[in-house]
Amino acid sequence: MNLFSRPHASRRTPTASPRPTVAPAATPTSAPVLLDPALAALTGEWIIDPAHSRIGFSVRHAMVTTVRGAFTEYQSRLYFDGRDPSRSRAEIVLSTGSVDTGVEQRDAHLAGRDFLDASTYPRMRFQSSAVRLKSPDVYVMTGDLTIKNTTRPVDLELTYIGNVTDPFGYERVGFDGTTTINRMDWGLSYNSRLAEGGAMVSETVRLQFDIAAIRATPNGS
Repeated sequence: MNLFSRPHASRRTPTASPRPTVAPAATPTSAPVLLDPALAALTGEWIIDPAHSRIGFSVRHAMVTTVRGAFTEYQSRLYFDGRDPSRSRAEIVLSTGSVDTGVEQRDAHLAGRDFLDASTYPRMRFQSSAVRLKSPDVYVMTGDLTIKNTTRPVDLELTYIGNVTDPFGYERVGFDGTTTINRMDWGLSYNSRLAEGGAMVSETVRLQFDIAAIRATPNGS
């Protein structure tokens, strides 16, 4: 599948798996987590539906308020394995210039050289490297986050929301995900100080993935 093309959803009807699968234990002392057998029917390629999804962030500003924003342009390639979550994978490429906080002047500053430097680094990327089942509806996806040519590992916790066939016959699945990073680790080091001594912009950034995905067609067209 071409990462920069948008497949159409298929109209296939899922079939249930006859028995549950036991996922590998997270640690030697933890009890095994039973997979919902219905998840086997969701195995396959998916693509994020931008009209019903949000890939965003929140950061403390001036120590007392929270600024929230999102990236409005991105491409995705997802594979979910309902029988063996460790085989699931994801790749999301975002346009850094599409950052949107609802304030034009602030967006220009974030896309500028002080922060994302979108003219030099037009893309940021998350690519998974491992997935494990934490609880029946919660997955931990480890992957590499690349911003401004700096790549570091992150752990993204994803909660399975559910799946449905919409009125048009398209299969949809929902996940909510979050992780917290220190922006300094990716070279986003600009800051100014308040008169009281605190930072104008917190170093800690929470990334949020509210994902509604549509099943892709087999040929990725």
